[in-house]
Amino acid sequence: MRFLPVNLNTIIVELYDLDETLALFDSLNASPISGVEEIIPAARTLLIQFRPNIITASQLAREINSRNLDTRDRTTGKLVEISVHYTGEDLTEVADLLGITIKEVIKRHTENEYTVAFTGFAPGFAYLVANSDVLRVPRRMTPRARISAGSVGLAGEFSGIYPQASPGGWQIIGITPERMWDLSRNPPSLLQPGFRVRFRDKGKGTTVTITKPESLITPADVISSQVDKHLSLAILSTGIQTLFQDLGRSGQAGLGISAAGALDKTALRSANRIVGNPSDSACLEIAEGGLSFISHGNVIISVTGADCPIVIQTASGQKFQADSYQPVDLSEGDKVTLGTPKAGVRSYLAVRGGFAQQPILSSRSYDTLAHIGPKPVVTGDLLNILSVTRSSAVSMNESPAFNMPAPDDIVTLDIILGPRTDWFTEEALSLLQNQLWRVTPQSNRVGIRLNGDTPVSRCNHAELPSEGTAVGAIQVPANGQPVLFLADHPLTGGYPVIGSVASYHLDLAGQIPINAYIRFHPINEFHEIQEALTTHE
Repeated sequence: MRFLPVNLNTIIVELYDLDETLALFDSLNASPISGVEEIIPAARTLLIQFRPNIITASQLAREINSRNLDTRDRTTGKLVEISVHYTGEDLTEVADLLGITIKEVIKRHTENEYTVAFTGFAPGFAYLVANSDVLRVPRRMTPRARISAGSVGLAGEFSGIYPQASPGGWQIIGITPERMWDLSRNPPSLLQPGFRVRFRDKGKGTTVTITKPESLITPADVISSQVDKHLSLAILSTGIQTLFQDLGRSGQAGLGISAAGALDKTALRSANRIVGNPSDSACLEIAEGGLSFISHGNVIISVTGADCPIVIQTASGQKFQADSYQPVDLSEGDKVTLGTPKAGVRSYLAVRGGFAQQPILSSRSYDTLAHIGPKPVVTGDLLNILSVTRSSAVSMNESPAFNMPAPDDIVTLDIILGPRTDWFTEEALSLLQNQLWRVTPQSNRVGIRLNGDTPVSRCNHAELPSEGTAVGAIQVPANGQPVLFLADHPLTGGYPVIGSVASYHLDLAGQIPINAYIRFHPINEFHEIQEALTTHE
């Protein structure tokens, strides 16, 4: 058992195999450790997020090291049976790769019992590991642009089922009518870590159609009853991207969902306090300005975050510029336009009372990778506003937490080295902290794609089994150009993470514009958490 640093509030526990990993996962769920907030299992690791004010990394590691991992029975997980029509496009190729018949492929797949090792890639996508490794095949040389929902595939040691239509490189051997992900079901994911799975051959069958769920978890009429019918915003334009965001949906890792949420949480909290809302209320997150709307009724708004002009045109045609980080009282017919930011990327717009959006999985945040949450705002939308249910004063003392970065600026981000720093050369570590990394136009809410003059090189070229990743992780793909994961990042990844942006610099990272430069500043030397090896008397 190894304990590796990830961030100030996150560690990775590396274990011997899947059985040991699931044994620890079961132990931590059965007897939780105070201060642990989230556990993301993978094939041979657990990524554990914790509260440093309750438990330190070394204390957490010592507690984990004392757990007995020899008692897990693979038959303890819930058993789920899944019917499959074995008509996949790659069934013949899989048989050829293994040197067996198609009939034998189906026989091996249905006779094996699988365990859900971890979830990720997409909501409801479970990585299944068989008791007997007799169907190991490589991914396709050329991934498909679209794989149908319900497709059953093989890749390496894993079997899996695509919960929704998406690109993919797995070898497809069949299809199931079962819905792997259904928001009308609680929990929405059919498979969760530790569950057992058996496949049943349902013959060739006919065309398989996966029906859509009929309803969501939160009835819309509950939200409608709280709407102030006299207040709304009529959207005229949305710029590059306007989304609903709050502080995110933590605690959903077992479903394969990241937290999402505002990229500058401090700015979101400020926007809410300025209009007297609870600080975790949903706001509009506007990327690069461009939002324009008309106020219906007397609406109080605030705009925080990126340094952008806020122009208001009254119903009578008068124009004036409003201040950010201040409450703005709008009248019927006022038109508000957010210009292009001089610095920063994302602005946060709050309305007093809050937006009337129903939560999905306990959050009103839109996840751009998983496509979960209230739909992105588009031109023509009418955004309803909730009635003010409690009397709360507006805050007049809010201000930006940092100077917003502009294009061509050099932004220094503190980083914690780990968990896979030792996979890289000494030259790579020097490059990481001494070379400037340009923010490329391919950056988005999933991550900041960086480009440096010299790529980062590895000394360990082994294939890393997929493991949990955290917001702020600096993942280095094969081309050596780092990707800094932001809020909508995938839960698991197969490229090594050389370090992670310190949690207190994540808001700043979310405001770095294209063509700015990042300098990484390590605040620690990389080493395993050796204190964890101390045993209890």
